Amino acid sequence: MNGSQRLNVSAGVASVSVAVVLVAIKAWALAATGALSVAASLADSAVDLFASAAGLVGIIYAAKPPDEDHSFGHTSAEDLVALGQALLIVASAGLIGWHAVGRLAAPPALSAERAGLVVMAASIVITFGLVVWQGRVAKTTRSRIVAADRLHYVGDLIPTSGAMVALVASRRLGISWLDPIIALAACLFLVAGAYRIGIGAWNALMDRAADPALLARLDAIITAQPGVLGYHDLKTRSAGSRTFIQVHLELDGTQSLQAAHDIGAGVRRALLAAVADSEVIIHQDPR
Repeated sequence: MNGSQRLNVSAGVASVSVAVVLVAIKAWALAATGALSVAASLADSAVDLFASAAGLVGIIYAAKPPDEDHSFGHTSAEDLVALGQALLIVASAGLIGWHAVGRLAAPPALSAERAGLVVMAASIVITFGLVVWQGRVAKTTRSRIVAADRLHYVGDLIPTSGAMVALVASRRLGISWLDPIIALAACLFLVAGAYRIGIGAWNALMDRAADPALLARLDAIITAQPGVLGYHDLKTRSAGSRTFIQVHLELDGTQSLQAAHDIGAGVRRALLAAVADSEVIIHQDPR
């Protein structure tokens, strides 16, 4: 395991540890206050715990080198984990939303708002610290797993802040109906996030091509290389954090094999430098 992979593992361990702390203190806050907005924040943290644990497993498993049974590596496991995360998020949002709708007609009074506020404030501070650390790791290692896990916790700041608003409104203004409203808004946010995660994982598992912006970059890189007369059959797909690129170069058929090889090697180096964590296959065709 290289230095970048060890740094990713350390970020994964920190993420799981923070998630355990957040779930524990928010569960206590929910028992003390009975606030659905706190429940929404707890559900989001529980999803984060699952996502962080799965992400840590994914980081370790994806770092395994290719073998006889997995010649392209093991990074597709990340997409399977992400799809499971999306389904869990939708289930959690549905449960919270069901209870929130039931409370809209007759919202109960909240209790122990001060304790709930302390817990939510502590959650925001802890989460913010983790987000800053994950951002530095993701920038250093360019790990999409760490970057995706960071997005989970950035999203956690929203329902947590909403829970604080609901508790303040109940304590200072006696407004209890704001609690189910904020819970419903948090549910919509969770579902939207689940869709983004799920559709990205599904597209990767279905070998969808790279986005048009990346394809345009690849076109510019390939056509700019000396000796390349054209290209065809450019194919791309992703698996977890890894991008696979395959292209047929059109070269002068009268040149030596060594010259054709050097041109192909130059294109491959340029593509590898431009697309982090990629695998490039070059085929040379005579024009």
